[in-house]
Amino acid sequence: MNKILIIGNLGSDPEMRYTPSGSSVTSFTVATNRRYRTSDGENREETEWFRISAWNRLAETCNQYLQRGSKVYVEGRLTTRTYVGNDGQTRVSLDVNASEVRFIDSRNASSSGPSSAGSDSNFSQQPGSFGEEETSEVEDDLPW
Repeated sequence: MNKILIIGNLGSDPEMRYTPSGSSVTSFTVATNRRYRTSDGENREETEWFRISAWNRLAETCNQYLQRGSKVYVEGRLTTRTYVGNDGQTRVSLDVNASEVRFIDSRNASSSGPSSAGSDSNFSQQPGSFGEEETSEVEDDLPW
């Protein structure tokens, strides 16, 4: 089983594009924070960044309602991506292919948004409605 659950905040506004076959894909990053105390009693915080891709209807919904700072719950599967960095070195990245996105944070919601104040909105990708054939079309064209 390949499943990942993330709760965090968007690091930037989502970016939506279309594959040559016409499928929409929205990409965004989510930051998660972990606070802990060291053995010396010092408080520390670590931030992890995740690259998220949402497809088709889920992509359109994320692009329409999410913005930098939005708090979200993302459920999906990890995928690996190989690319050549600016230094010419081959690198491998773990990305998340979203199957469900819940908008937790209503502080940025407007009256035209998907949720009323204090409520969560839940949007899911239908099982089997995105696949390797679609992700491979944009793999070479992804901005990261």
